[in-house]
Amino acid sequence: MRDESPRTPRGPRIPDEAHVEDLDPAVANELRTLPEDLGERVGRLLVAADIAVSQGEETQAREFTAEAKRLAGRVAVVREAFAITSYLCGDYAEALSELRAVRRMRGGDEFVPMMADCERALGKPEKALELLRGIALGRLDPVTRVELLIVMAGARADMDQVDAALVTLETPDLTGCPDGEARARMQFAYADLWERAGDRKKAREWFGAAVKSDPEDVIGAAERLE
Repeated sequence: MRDESPRTPRGPRIPDEAHVEDLDPAVANELRTLPEDLGERVGRLLVAADIAVSQGEETQAREFTAEAKRLAGRVAVVREAFAITSYLCGDYAEALSELRAVRRMRGGDEFVPMMADCERALGKPEKALELLRGIALGRLDPVTRVELLIVMAGARADMDQVDAALVTLETPDLTGCPDGEARARMQFAYADLWERAGDRKKAREWFGAAVKSDPEDVIGAAERLE
């Protein structure tokens, strides 16, 4: 006799507080290409992943995005979410592969800094620099531009080119980037490089600047300054 009881959906259980209405409008718009029921489930999975990340549960977030990818792997925003959670979990090879797919699907340079950082994490700073060369900084929004410069400087430092890394960050964004956290991240990276160069006075000066740019201390500059 056939079992007529309702089947439990495959994949991780989505928490009740994950509502599709909480999706970013741009994400919701991309999911409209899916059948309604499927779009709602995928949307709730992405919201659940956001909630998990906010709670520091990156592994759980990745489970949600992996299921979303299984259901809707042809949607760029789904692949993007899986790439980011893979990156947060330290699976840089997987993240890099997914980000390449997203770039093919969408075009643009938005995720090039993260792709280059994956190359760094995989022990390939030269490939990171190769990826970043030719990107027109003036075409990037300030936050993406700052992330690119930080990764580029990090790649230089990985190759023991600390002086070149310092020069990389000596741009108007170091003090003029309008976003407080992005500016703080750049100043933190600059301070860290001065410490590596052996100039603790300069390092203290720029860790202090990062604290002023990030009064809520999201990036932990105050602790580093102490």
